[in-house]
Amino acid sequence: MAILKSGSKGAPVRLLQEKLGLDVDGIFGGGTEAAVKKFQEESGLSADGKAGPDTFAAMGLYELVFMRNGSKGEAVKKLQAALGLEADGIFGSGTAAALKAFQEENGLEADGIAGAATLAKLDIFDGKLTEQHVAAVMGKASDAGSAPEAVKAGAGEGGSLWDSMKGMFG
Repeated sequence: MAILKSGSKGAPVRLLQEKLGLDVDGIFGGGTEAAVKKFQEESGLSADGKAGPDTFAAMGLYELVFMRNGSKGEAVKKLQAALGLEADGIFGSGTAAALKAFQEENGLEADGIAGAATLAKLDIFDGKLTEQHVAAVMGKASDAGSAPEAVKAGAGEGGSLWDSMKGMFG
């Protein structure tokens, strides 16, 4: 699953902690888990203390939404609907095949992973995931424009935020 949970480390955790108003150390520990649970409870989400696509979307951290085979939830339903599929909220082989076809048709890396570039092209978040966000996530600082500073700085030591996320989630 494409989630951040206890023990996760790195740039995506730093962005999550910043959004939650926590001390930012890039390590998903007990304090981060408690803050995620509190946010989830207040937002009407399943309060398991793990941050995944639905939690990221509810927080406005669209650049951290990362879905692949095995992902589940409301964000997956939005993805499936945008792909013209029956929206059951379970990312399986049919969703992966439709996603790869969409990616190929739109000049994206056809990896079957719904990350920032793919989700921006599908516009499942009603314009809230912009090309500037994508540029920043992909490490193209010159194109990052008005993306939030947290996104621009998200990659940390070397590489892009996307590289960090694929390493953690992929």
